[in-house]
Amino acid sequence: MNKFSDLYDFIDLASANRKYTKSVVNNLKSTLKIFGKELNEQELGSVNMIEDNIEEIFRSVANSNKDKSMGSLNTYKARLLRVINDYEKYGANPAKIQGWSIKEKKSTALLNQQDKKDKPLSLPKHTPVEYVENCHKIELALANGSHAILSIPVSISKKEIATLKSILDSLAKD
Repeated sequence: MNKFSDLYDFIDLASANRKYTKSVVNNLKSTLKIFGKELNEQELGSVNMIEDNIEEIFRSVANSNKDKSMGSLNTYKARLLRVINDYEKYGANPAKIQGWSIKEKKSTALLNQQDKKDKPLSLPKHTPVEYVENCHKIELALANGSHAILSIPVSISKKEIATLKSILDSLAKD
């Protein structure tokens, strides 16, 4: 039969046949534990029904596990679907497990090598380095107790100064 509890037995069988590493076994079993709490009697009795109702089950899991991030919950969902897929291929007929060739681990859509790298800090593209290094910084105390900070490049044209004046004049309240 294709019961939910059969997935635990399948994971043990796959581990015994060196198809899953210990860490994968632990991850898959913790996934089954999290999802198993949210399954109804019909779903516990049918792996196919779990596949059919995966979105509703996932919503229930997400509501019950608000302490976990959505990324983690999506990872659990992907693990559940993986073990169900492997079970359907190799668990229904244990003789097929001998023909199971382990594929190289692929990155999931949610997590890949690029996600793991820290992005370098940089200045905004519209701010040239000369602006930061060669500028006048003017801090003004205003009448209402607040203050304004102006950073003006050393090399500024009369036209740019006129534009700045116009902008400041437009902010003035009569």
